[in-house]
Amino acid sequence: MQRRWMLSALAALISGASLALTATFSQAQTDCPRGTLDVRFCDRDGDLIADPPTDPKDFVDPDTLVFAYTPVEDPAVYAEVWQEFLDHLSKTTGKRVQFFPVQSNAAQIEAMRAGRLHVTGFNTGSTPLAVNVAGFTPFAMMASKTGEFGYEMEIIVRQESPIQKIEDLRGKTIAFTAETSNSGFKAPTVLLKTEFGLELGKDYKAVFSGKHDNSILGVFNKDYEVAAIANSVLKRMAARNVVDGKQLRAIYRSQTFPTTAYGYVYNLKPELAAKVKEAFFTFKWEGTKLLKEFQKSEPPEETFIPISYKEKWEVIRKIDEASGVEYRLKS
Repeated sequence: MQRRWMLSALAALISGASLALTATFSQAQTDCPRGTLDVRFCDRDGDLIADPPTDPKDFVDPDTLVFAYTPVEDPAVYAEVWQEFLDHLSKTTGKRVQFFPVQSNAAQIEAMRAGRLHVTGFNTGSTPLAVNVAGFTPFAMMASKTGEFGYEMEIIVRQESPIQKIEDLRGKTIAFTAETSNSGFKAPTVLLKTEFGLELGKDYKAVFSGKHDNSILGVFNKDYEVAAIANSVLKRMAARNVVDGKQLRAIYRSQTFPTTAYGYVYNLKPELAAKVKEAFFTFKWEGTKLLKEFQKSEPPEETFIPISYKEKWEVIRKIDEASGVEYRLKS
């Protein structure tokens, strides 16, 4: 059976746990506080991400760093877009760097958890799960030169669609991307329920496209009547003339969410991890394919800025909590 990735609030994780704690386990929890983190990790400094190992033999120092970008569009396109950055990452770290074209959020998380992925960008919704089960350590995000960042979730239809407002979605089938996606599933289902009283499975049905570009193309080509997507992806696709943005219409737009989080696996050798961070913050964007692609977003993404997962992803964790899901693996 294909592994299914689900999420839940901290309250669900610790419900009734006090009755099961032994003295030994209680002491272990004191020595290794972890909150919602997987049992393999500790969070002694309270930043909500896994601490590096305390035993030097547990660090990894690979000859080849494996890098992946979140699977929102055609991996072949983004392998070329990222190449100049990967060359800079290789030069800065002294390591060979390989681009890993992941096909799904689940595969990306599993690769990091299994030690096959070292440096990556996880999409907004997958970031908390990656942090908690895979030891992802986010430290950077794309932004404009003035520090502006973010995107909105939009529910889109074709321009000529009879669907004019959210209430018209009752009885319809909505295309989502994946259950780990913030704008592609979690945010829209929570907002539809809390703001409009529309409940998945009762008031509307769901299909899953796998990626934002699949959902966008599906609506554009009339395969889907309506879809929930990240508007930053739509803007880049329209700028590349993959779709005609004038043929699509948003019937709902959310508040602004943080964008893709970039980081490394928690047990990367500290000296190497420091070099990875250096590579992100010293990369020269001018004249690169990365700038050409991501400045199409609004606001334009044209530099990397440091982030605090605890602060910037608070709204996403609240959406997860409202969804009543948990940060752990289920078979």
